[in-house]
Amino acid sequence: MRRIAVEEHFVTDAYFSLLPGKMSTPHVVPGGNIVNQPDHSLENIEIRLKIMDEAGIDMHVLSIGPGVEQLDAALGTKITRSVNDALAATIKKYPKRLAGLAAIAPQDPAAAADELERAVTKLGLKGAIIKSHIQGEYMDNPKYWTVFERAEKLDVPIYLHPKEPSPDLIKPYLAYPGLDGAMWGYAAEAGLHAMRLVLSGLFDKYPNLKIILGHMGEAIPYWLWRMESKGPSPERKLKRKISQYFKENFYFSTSGMFFQPALQCCYTAVGADRILFAVDYPAESSADGVKFIDSANMCDGDKEKICHINAEKLFKL
Repeated sequence: MRRIAVEEHFVTDAYFSLLPGKMSTPHVVPGGNIVNQPDHSLENIEIRLKIMDEAGIDMHVLSIGPGVEQLDAALGTKITRSVNDALAATIKKYPKRLAGLAAIAPQDPAAAADELERAVTKLGLKGAIIKSHIQGEYMDNPKYWTVFERAEKLDVPIYLHPKEPSPDLIKPYLAYPGLDGAMWGYAAEAGLHAMRLVLSGLFDKYPNLKIILGHMGEAIPYWLWRMESKGPSPERKLKRKISQYFKENFYFSTSGMFFQPALQCCYTAVGADRILFAVDYPAESSADGVKFIDSANMCDGDKEKICHINAEKLFKL
C-alpha cells in the first residue's frame, strides 16, 4: 500500500545561521523542541530517504520543524523565504519522494500571504504550516485573515501545528517539567486555537478553507458531541453546527499518536475521508508509524484513503 506521511519536519543550516545570538545554537530554537540532528537536516536528505525506504513510506510532505512566529516580523519573513527556496530545490531533486508546506511568518500578515502565494505558484509547495499562536495572539483575530483568504484562493491547506501554550496560559503548566509540551500542553494549545477559529466565524467567511490538525485532531474528535451540546453561546450566529466545520473544513493526521483507540475515535467521529497518515518525523519512529496504521481495524478501502488517497487529493500530488 502506498504511504504518504504528511507531518514530517526538517531544518536547514541557513535557518540557524540567520537566527540572532544564542538562538543560532542548534539546540536552542524558538517555539519548539526540535534540534538540529543529522537526519532532520535538509542537507542530509539521503539519510531521510533511507529511513523512509526501510519503513515503507513512499513520500514525505515536509514542513519546517522550529517555527518563526516568535521572531521579529522582518527576520521571520526573511527566514521563511530562505527555508522555502531550499525546500523547493530539494523537492525538485526528488519529486516522487518529497513534497512540501511553506514556512510563513504571520506576524506580518500581508507578507505571509504573499510568501504563501509565491511558495505555491512559483516554488510548487502545497500549502503552509503555522506554529499556532503568534507571540501570544491567535489567528481568529481578523488582522490575520488575509493569510486564510489567500490560502482559500490558492486552494491549499494550512497545517496548524502546536507549540507550548501562550504566555497568558502557560503558568499552570510550568509546575511540572514537560507538561507544557507534547505530554499535554501542545494538544491543549492547538485545540484551543482551532476552536477559536471556528467560533470566530472564519469558515463562514471562507467556506472552502482547509485546516489540518495533527496528533489525531488534538483531542477535538473526542469532544465534538460535548462542544455542540454546550455551545456556542446564542450571540455567536454560526451558519453550521460546530461538528460540521470540523468535518467539512478540517483534516486530522495520525502524527505522533500511535494509539488505536484514538484512531478509532477519530475514524468514527469524522470518517476516513478526513484522516491523513503521518509520523511526526523525526520526533517519532517511521517504522512504528507504519506498523500502527497497518494494524488498524478498518477496511482496506478506508485504509487506502488514510494512507495516500486523501493526501493525493488534498495536496494535488
